[in-house]
Amino acid sequence: MERRTGEALATLASCQVCPRNCRVDRLHDRTAVCKSGRYALVSSYFPHFGEEDCLRGWQGSGTIFFSWCNLRCVFCQNFDVSQKDGGVVVTPERLAGMMLELQARGCHNVNFVTPEHVVPQILEALPLAIRGGLRLPIVYNTSAYDSLESLRWMDGIADIYMPDFKVWDGAAAKRYLK
Repeated sequence: MERRTGEALATLASCQVCPRNCRVDRLHDRTAVCKSGRYALVSSYFPHFGEEDCLRGWQGSGTIFFSWCNLRCVFCQNFDVSQKDGGVVVTPERLAGMMLELQARGCHNVNFVTPEHVVPQILEALPLAIRGGLRLPIVYNTSAYDSLESLRWMDGIADIYMPDFKVWDGAAAKRYLK
């Protein structure tokens, strides 16, 4: 995981984390479509009971909603989170702490929602959470606008890959995904 984390963080210098390949220097807090710099922005985290039954169980899915989004659907159901809310900047230590807090609250998993643009930050925080005792499965709850490299970095780390497919038609994608 250490090698993957190093590779992922290095891509922030000329960002190629998602397919937009904005190439801005996120290590120095420059931003583009995803509005995220060096550290992840979290809108909220809590036991979520609105997920599928198999994920939420009886104590909830430990959902961490990342702010902003690299897809920007005009029909977004999480518009306040993905396109309006600035969220809170979280260090790797704070993100790891959120995971451990959700575990302590009895959640059945850690569910990263809209993680496409913060994969390096997730990889940086996970070893800290694991050293702190994290034992929950990881859900990668994605809008499905991921780079192949990000998916490779998460391979074997995410226990559940949950893509949220939006459109199949290229013309519809141009119309509805900004």
